[in-house]
Amino acid sequence: MRTDSNARTVVVSGVEFGWGSTGKLGAILSAARERSAEPLRFVGLASELGRPVLSEHAIDRWYDLPDAEEDVPAGIDAIARSERAAAAVVVLDGALAKTLEASGVPTVFVDSLPFLWTEGDRAALPLDATAYCAQKCVELPSECRDVLASVRSLRWVEAVVAAPSVAGPSAPVAGPYRTAVVSLGGLRAPSLADWTAYPRIVVPAVLEALAAYGIHEVHVAGNLPADLAGQLVDASITPPRVSTGALAHGEFLDRVAGCDVLLTSPGLTTLLEAGRLRVPTICLPPQNLSQIFNGRFHSRAIGAETRIVWPKGVFTEEEALSLRTRGEDHALELIYAAIAAVAADPDGRRTTVALRDDILTALRGPADGTDWGALTATVGVDGAAQVADALLAILPGAPGPA
Repeated sequence: MRTDSNARTVVVSGVEFGWGSTGKLGAILSAARERSAEPLRFVGLASELGRPVLSEHAIDRWYDLPDAEEDVPAGIDAIARSERAAAAVVVLDGALAKTLEASGVPTVFVDSLPFLWTEGDRAALPLDATAYCAQKCVELPSECRDVLASVRSLRWVEAVVAAPSVAGPSAPVAGPYRTAVVSLGGLRAPSLADWTAYPRIVVPAVLEALAAYGIHEVHVAGNLPADLAGQLVDASITPPRVSTGALAHGEFLDRVAGCDVLLTSPGLTTLLEAGRLRVPTICLPPQNLSQIFNGRFHSRAIGAETRIVWPKGVFTEEEALSLRTRGEDHALELIYAAIAAVAADPDGRRTTVALRDDILTALRGPADGTDWGALTATVGVDGAAQVADALLAILPGAPGPA
C-alpha cells in the first residue's frame, strides 16, 4: 500500500553477489530521500540476500523474480506497470538494468567495479543505460577503457558509502588493539556452489590470530548462520569475548567506528567505509576476483602491507588475473574451485595455520602514522549524493534535488 499518493515510485535492486551492492543501495536511498523535493517510494526487485541489511530503509514492497530466465522480462513488465515505476536504481546487475530499460523504466546503473571489465564482459553490461554511474577507482587498467568508452551516458562518481550514526575515531588507536570486528560480507555468489568453504578456512585462522595477539573482544559479522558460526568458534582458540551475527548496515558501520581494528574480506564498499572512519584495516584473503584488486588498491594507497594472500598451494593471484581477459566468470571458476579444494582437504589445517601466522604478523606490523583513510580520500565520499542526483534528474517531470 502506498504511504503517499503523490510519491514517485523508484525500483531498486542490487546484484546477488555479497553485500557491497546492498550497502551502496542503502546509502543511495538515504541520499535520494534527503535530496528530493518530492516524496519518493521504493520497491525492491530480487536482492533476497541483501533484504535484511536494508531493513533500516523503508522499502515499501519486495518482489521475487521468476526462476526461469525467459520469464523475467514479462515479470518485470508486470511489476513496472502495476507499481507505475518512474525510474530504477540498479547496483551491478547488468542484466536486470537492461531488462528494466527494455520495459520502459529509465534506469541508473551503478558500477562499483569499472576496473574489472574486459571485452569478455561487454555483453553483460548495460552500456545504454539512461545513466551509468561508475565509481572512481585508484587505477583503470587498459583492458577496461574501450569497454567504458562504449557507455552512452557515463558519469564518474565518488565512493558510494554511508556514514555511521556515531562519530568514528579522529586518529588510529594508539597502542595495542583490544577490540576487533571481523567482516565476511554476504559470502554468497550466483555461481558459488559451497559458500561455507571460505569461512571454514578463514574464521578459525582469524580467531586464533586475534587470541594470540591479545584482542579482548571480537564480533564476527557477515552472512554466517548461527550454527556454523558456533561450530567455528567452538573449534578454535578465541579471544575472551566473541560474538557473531549479521548486522544491518547502520549497525555494522557503528560497530566498525567503535572498534580498534577491522579484519575484512576485501570488499570494496567495506574498505571505503572503513577508510572514511580511518579505522585500521587488515584485508583477509580474497573471496573472488574483484577482491584481489581491492586488496592491492588498499595496500598501495595506505603504504603498508596489511593484505593477506592465499598460500601459493591454493592459487596464485596472477593466474586468476590472467583468466579475466576471457571474462570474470573464468577467473571465478579457478578461485572458487581452489578454495573449495582446501576446505575439503584433510590437510587443509595447514592452510589455516599459514593464514593465522600471516594475520598475526599483519596485526603486529603496521607502522605508526599509517594513513588508514588514504584509499577513500583518493576517490572521495560523495558518490551516494551524486547517484541520487542522477536518479532525481531522470524522474519524469521531477524538479530535481531539493
